[in-house]
Amino acid sequence: MTETTKFGVPESDFGNQGLTEALAVGGENHTVSERVIVITSGKGGVGKTTTTANLGMSIARLGYRVALIDADIGLRNLDLLLGLENRVLYTAMDIVEGQCRLDQALIRDKRWKNLALLAISKNRQKYNVTRKNMQNLIDSVKELGFHFILIDCPAGIDVGFINAIAPAQEAVIVTTPEITAIRDADRVAGLLEANGIYNVKLIVNRVRPDMIQKNDMMSVRDVQEMLGIPLLGAIPEDTNVIISTNRGEPLVLNKKLTLSGIAFENAARRLIGKQDYFIDLTSPQKGMFQKLQEFFLGEE
Repeated sequence: MTETTKFGVPESDFGNQGLTEALAVGGENHTVSERVIVITSGKGGVGKTTTTANLGMSIARLGYRVALIDADIGLRNLDLLLGLENRVLYTAMDIVEGQCRLDQALIRDKRWKNLALLAISKNRQKYNVTRKNMQNLIDSVKELGFHFILIDCPAGIDVGFINAIAPAQEAVIVTTPEITAIRDADRVAGLLEANGIYNVKLIVNRVRPDMIQKNDMMSVRDVQEMLGIPLLGAIPEDTNVIISTNRGEPLVLNKKLTLSGIAFENAARRLIGKQDYFIDLTSPQKGMFQKLQEFFLGEE
């Protein structure tokens, strides 16, 4: 008798060629334990979903199997940023309600087949998905052999946030160098710790080096010291974000990477445990990236 997952996915039947096999196409056979990471923020508009899309795509391009889970119920946008909105037939709510199987709702990205998306309903309320629902969903996704499961968490600290972080072991807080965003990020950090999530990293988004030079914006070092969270990455302000969003292509897929695209790739490498040149302090000459570092960190 064929065994099934909690949400009725036959272990031996993941689509025409098998979802597990398909996710391995073009990827390396990494022997790593799965990591469940929630991407969160204290307030909306700081680039949390953009960060999720670019981190996920970058990690997939490094050969890992990645599942992106849109947990922002009622405000679904991750499918748009990935250009997958027209392929959403079923959502996580349909799985919870028994209307479909997990393999029917997971959307495999055709550009990088080891990346998959599970969308959430845009017509429901946050209380429609419980902590137990989220835990069961992620447990079932784990069984499919993903190395990284990134959860795009709702902004704020209400019930949607509490439910979305339930299955996570790690967190990435996204903020901007604005005092209101930093205050909200600090509160989120406290709630994560209160819920047993201690492995937390920080991404400071929409950094303006020109404003930092004029002392019109806090440096990344200032933000990091205020929050006391290890820095995962600093992403410069980039108008190309709007273009990439409208195209449904993460910045990291651009043939000619912008500085923000490079910064997202660096953050992704750091997230999987690799070192990158962004934080290299040993260069004897001031190249472009060292200059950027000085801008971001407020060094001279």
